[in-house]
Amino acid sequence: MMSTPSNHSDAELGEAGILTWLREEDSARLEELWAFADGVRQAHVGDEVHLRGLVEISNHCIRDCGYCGLRSDNRGIARYRMTGEEILDCAADAVRYGYGTVVMQAGEDYGIDADWLAGIIRRIKADTPLAVTLSLGERPIEDLKAWREAGADRYLLRFETSDRVLYRTIHPDARGQVSDRFSILAQLRRLGYEIGSGVMVGIPGQCYESLAQDIHTFRALDLDMIGVGPYIGHPETPLGRGDWSRPRVDGEQVPNTELMTYKVLALTRMVCPEANIPSTTALATLNRAEGRELGLARGANVVMPNITPLRYRRLYEIYPAKACIDETSPANHTGMAAWLEAIGRKPGRGRGGRTHDGSRT
Repeated sequence: MMSTPSNHSDAELGEAGILTWLREEDSARLEELWAFADGVRQAHVGDEVHLRGLVEISNHCIRDCGYCGLRSDNRGIARYRMTGEEILDCAADAVRYGYGTVVMQAGEDYGIDADWLAGIIRRIKADTPLAVTLSLGERPIEDLKAWREAGADRYLLRFETSDRVLYRTIHPDARGQVSDRFSILAQLRRLGYEIGSGVMVGIPGQCYESLAQDIHTFRALDLDMIGVGPYIGHPETPLGRGDWSRPRVDGEQVPNTELMTYKVLALTRMVCPEANIPSTTALATLNRAEGRELGLARGANVVMPNITPLRYRRLYEIYPAKACIDETSPANHTGMAAWLEAIGRKPGRGRGGRTHDGSRT
């Protein structure tokens, strides 16, 4: 039997140890895992939960990823792009709710002009104290540089799986360019962004060994932000319909369960103790009663309330039946502090950026 983690040096798990934990099913052993991950979280990033206001600025996408409802081949979705003023109104809402960051997310949409978005970023930075995070897919280095120079602080680009064969199968190239997200993450780091990435848990074709490699990759990349969520199928995608040629799985298929996602989240905290790690909307979609709370209890320190206007939010359907912190009432956004205090946590102050001494900015 593997020894119980007892100190911070044990968090430096090798791939074999990670693989053992991923396969662990004993509830008592898993309680030890949750407790250790929570202790690492408390020691390195404290009890603050940083709140990031998520704004889904466009659901257009040029890509045909096999898992995403925004894929360009999905003709059944009504497409939208938010105006500049609508985005700025959302940023003002984030300030009003006490959030430290606004996160602008979209499909890979080249209808979002780089100079236009740079102007929006400058307005947000001039008019608010917010950090600006972008999650806009694989854009040219010139766009990424322009947005950084305009004041963007962070960029999220999930590599989804470190299994190159599986990745190429579910994430085809676009615009004649080979998709290499690891190269883009390195470019983002050189430009001075805080960089974030992450994976889906339980993608069809994913084995335990590749998932263990994903967690090892988080550590190797020294990521500032890490998103871990379960794969949730969309009926208008090849993976959701089951009409795709999955690569042969050299090992047992990873389940896309809530429990497996908690294991990955906890292990991610153990190997990346300083990172900002959200308790994701996808977890809350699997368990609306307490998914976010359990994520926070098992290593997470970030929540990303959705502040996209309701008329657009329902159209940003990466997967169906997405859970959101309050759908209608601003009171539920302003009530986040009370909810956090009730579970023994507190809302973060300031922008909540990572610093490598474990403090926050």
